[in-house]
Amino acid sequence: MPDHASAANATVALRLAEAFARHGVTLTFGQSLPSAFHLAAPHAGIDQKVYRQENAGGAMADGYARIARKVGVVTAQNGPAATLLVAPLAEALKASIPVLALVQEVTRDATDRNAFQELDHLGLFAPVAKWVRRIDRADRLDDYVDMAFTAACSGRPGPAVLLLPADLLTEAAAPLGGLRPRRLSLGEVPLDRSLADPAAIAAAAEALAIARHPLVIAGGGVHLSGAAAELAALQERAHLPVATTVMGKGAADETHPLTLGIVGYVMGQGARTAALRPMVERADLVLLVGSRTNQNGTDSWKLFGAETRFIHLDADPMEVGRNYEAMRLVGDAKLTLAALTEALAQRDLSARAAARPAIEAEIAEAVTGWRRTVEGVTTRESSPCRPERLMAELDRLIGPEDIVVADASYSSIWIANYLTAKRPGQRFLTPRGIAGLGWGLPMAIGAQIAAPEARVVCLCGDGGFAHSWAELETLRRMELPIVTLVLNNGILGYQKHAEEVKFGEHTKAVFFAAVDHAAIARACGVEGRRVERGSEIGPALAEALAARRPVLLDVLTDPDAKPPISFYAGHYPEPF
Repeated sequence: MPDHASAANATVALRLAEAFARHGVTLTFGQSLPSAFHLAAPHAGIDQKVYRQENAGGAMADGYARIARKVGVVTAQNGPAATLLVAPLAEALKASIPVLALVQEVTRDATDRNAFQELDHLGLFAPVAKWVRRIDRADRLDDYVDMAFTAACSGRPGPAVLLLPADLLTEAAAPLGGLRPRRLSLGEVPLDRSLADPAAIAAAAEALAIARHPLVIAGGGVHLSGAAAELAALQERAHLPVATTVMGKGAADETHPLTLGIVGYVMGQGARTAALRPMVERADLVLLVGSRTNQNGTDSWKLFGAETRFIHLDADPMEVGRNYEAMRLVGDAKLTLAALTEALAQRDLSARAAARPAIEAEIAEAVTGWRRTVEGVTTRESSPCRPERLMAELDRLIGPEDIVVADASYSSIWIANYLTAKRPGQRFLTPRGIAGLGWGLPMAIGAQIAAPEARVVCLCGDGGFAHSWAELETLRRMELPIVTLVLNNGILGYQKHAEEVKFGEHTKAVFFAAVDHAAIARACGVEGRRVERGSEIGPALAEALAARRPVLLDVLTDPDAKPPISFYAGHYPEPF
């Protein structure tokens, strides 16, 4: 192996790896190219986690970043490999996840000459990244690396893209003596914690103290800020009911008597919060924390009453008041929630304290009623299995430190409604930025790498899992003890059922031939087991979780099972 570490032999690739290490990077998700970087990176203490496909590699970096709250780095070569990063970077952009893509370019002498796999990467990535630059000079490397990490971690976090010509990576590094050395580490989020305007905080505290029916709704920004403890303190000290969006799930402890659960587009019959919609609709003041007020989180902007007023806390000033005019709290959730709690403590909260027993009773009655409603379906021993039975068994077995990752579509909704967040800050990862299928397993791989001691469970449908079968080999090669649960119903459930509601019929694309996913897992060296009856779920799941090795359960599920999506109300018979 060449002596990359020798000062005389130092290349731009080595200096790049050293710059990444300065920002806290200890691993990258990459395949072959840029080879010069991957050969040099171990000399800077950076390990290479090898994916099978770039789309999955981007999702791994995303899952890693969500749990580590550090920049997840993914690499790719020019051309077709780079194009496969577009979808995961779009997810990271919409979900505010700090990901850095390092993409190799053709050599500088071949630029704009129709070189092999040459592509306009600046144009390709511009719509799906906060920041995209090409480094053409060795003496500017640290400048651009620092800009990339700053872009990824500052303000509203998101993806950044660094483009490097292949010949620049092998070029001799710029002399260290001629540069102003950079020493700061900029690779964690939030990079700059800012406190909202104290006057605005005081006004928000006064409004919350005098509101008749205040409500807090926490989004994914609470997790990005690490603000779950501050949210819990606000909830308890100010006697405020708290709900979350799907991405915010886990921001609040769902065993707390003032926690509603998930609100938004998943409040149909069978939802924990179905009977709590009146509490949301009568709210006269809603504090939104780290929420984009997007379509799903607001049930297509129909969730709130016409007279509801809003306070909106977010690090991104452009999101504050975007869909609902609001009192503006522009700042970091952790700092600002703490200041808001302190400001509320200085006010008369007797009205809040007096209202608390009735609010707790209303929430408890709704949750008790929900459990009574779903009892039959969550204990059903039929074949094929009901997803609700699987969720109930999983909820019984997972603890507050466990991480659950879902693929897009129905999988995200099943875990949102049927699993319980057992502490403030418990993590449930869902790709809700643009919600692409196939990201469950690779996101789980990234999450497990970020938290090697945690138990990680991945839930995906057979449609989504088909996008990422190849990463079973990655899972086995890395010996990651992830339990993968495949809901095998032989259809694209969300597409089929939504088409029937919208059009009264469905396309032929929704049906699959029968697939034995357990056999696929075994072929990749992962333990695979088929589960065909509800009564088999509990024992199989307990064994899989106790194994501490990669296990896949292929659960044959009812194709007519539907999560409680508000949009479906009145269109299908309920199973309860």
